Amino acid sequence: MPSNPDRTPATRLRDRTAALTRMAGYGAHDPLMVGVQQDSAPPVFLTSGRTAAGEPFAAGTIVYTASLSKQITAACAALLVRQGRLDTESTLAQWMPELPTWAGTVRLRHLISHTSGLPEGVEFDDLHRAKLDRTTAGVVRALLPLDHLVSAPGTEYRYCNVGYVCLAVIIERATGRPLPDFAREHVFAPLGMADSRYWSGPAPHPPGATPLDPHYPAPLSLGDGGVWSTAPDLIRWNQALERDELGVSALLQTPGHLDDGTRLDYAWALGVREHAGRRIYRHGGRWAGLSTQLVRLADQCSSFVIIALDDDEARTATLATAMIEELTT
Repeated sequence: MPSNPDRTPATRLRDRTAALTRMAGYGAHDPLMVGVQQDSAPPVFLTSGRTAAGEPFAAGTIVYTASLSKQITAACAALLVRQGRLDTESTLAQWMPELPTWAGTVRLRHLISHTSGLPEGVEFDDLHRAKLDRTTAGVVRALLPLDHLVSAPGTEYRYCNVGYVCLAVIIERATGRPLPDFAREHVFAPLGMADSRYWSGPAPHPPGATPLDPHYPAPLSLGDGGVWSTAPDLIRWNQALERDELGVSALLQTPGHLDDGTRLDYAWALGVREHAGRRIYRHGGRWAGLSTQLVRLADQCSSFVIIALDDDEARTATLATAMIEELTT
């Protein structure tokens, strides 16, 4: 993409990113936040539109991160593995004996890599129709009467939110502390992510955060979701993973595998891809009225976050792909 050599690198990066958002179909009034960092330079942030509450969508707007939360949950688990307090080969039954007998066949690594075969039917829409809140306790209760797995653990990849809810429960039982407290002390505070937190209610969103559609408020379960954050904090999270500031990046970036050894392109809540000879770590998040993408280019000190306050997940993914192409050219 042509650039004016008289402009600063930050201005050129902002202009290129703005052009890509237009090419992806975003208009000047669409509620969109894009934060991008290239080659260790300070990140730039582009914002447009307003939140559902009518406030300007700004860089410091606190939003629900949906499935991006899984990366924080995975990092908390990895810290415990490093400390010898969790074993990825231990079974779900060891930590959650209240579950049916199938829990004895599910290992922690199955939860992390989405190969657990955990039963379906406990997603938000099912609980919503049954007039049950999407809380951690509600998800666990929904598992109790289920008498079989969808597939044998370790035999296939099947993205499963409930696996990360169970992982969050295990973290709490291993530490004897609520996950929000453990994450604040061991992840958010050390990394300076002052605007990030897990939120389990009872209000639908934490103080100061932008609310979602009141008909589809953010779920209050932890592990699969639950983290509210800002674009600058999410860029900071990517920086921390690249620099291995928590000492667990190698583990988090290790791709999972099926029990027969088949390698997956999914690590610890990180999609693992290759583009132009470079490794890309990518994950998305989606909820009613929200679509997110968080991407990091390994060994390049470049990353970006996209937060769109709409349901057009395909448009957000298109923009993410275009930005990967731009940053690797």
